[in-house]
Amino acid sequence: MSIFLLFQTDNWKSRASRVFFGAFDSRNKAIDFAKYNDLYCLNSEVVVVEVVLNQFGEI
Repeated sequence: MSIFLLFQTDNWKSRASRVFFGAFDSRNKAIDFAKYNDLYCLNSEVVVVEVVLNQFGEI
């Protein structure tokens, strides 16, 4: 199972500038939320990150 995390960043998509906006069960819902709330603009980008849940792994 995976979830999709929605972030708004600067034009260079740096991790330091990420602002968290929500967790969604599909990528389409996250993008629709970003469009509805006007997160796309000239000075920012939207990043959707997929995170897999309930998965064990060694580092």
